[in-house]
Amino acid sequence: MTEFLELTVDKFTFRFATDRYYHPEGVWALPEGEGRVRIGLSDFAQQSGGDVAFAEVKPVGTAVAFGDEVASIETMKTDIVVPAPVGGTVVEVNPALEMSPEAINEDPYGEGWLAVIAATDWEADRARLLDAQAYLERVREVAEEEMRKR
Repeated sequence: MTEFLELTVDKFTFRFATDRYYHPEGVWALPEGEGRVRIGLSDFAQQSGGDVAFAEVKPVGTAVAFGDEVASIETMKTDIVVPAPVGGTVVEVNPALEMSPEAINEDPYGEGWLAVIAATDWEADRARLLDAQAYLERVREVAEEEMRKR
């Protein structure tokens, strides 16, 4: 069972799954073995973006480099460009998102995953990502800065 860290800022609570790594822009990466890495939006990224109306993930067979756009998500508030947290080839896209993109909001670390990437160099890309505690600290800084602007 996945464990979570939690952060509450003002009236918002954000969860961070401890079994994965995070791109600074709010994308998680979960290694699954055999060079495969499942990816999705963090709880903070999906809450900040608002209700997801549409999600488009690059099709199977698409090669992406670390930081390349791997998906785009339209919400009621904004459009989100999702950077690849790992370089490689898209080998699977979550089929549920076509009919139920709201799964990203409802279960960002489970049913709301975006894609699976066959990583070209997981070890090198992992070194560029944050663990759950480091990402929580980054989110704390970002969320507190947003609160000061209000």
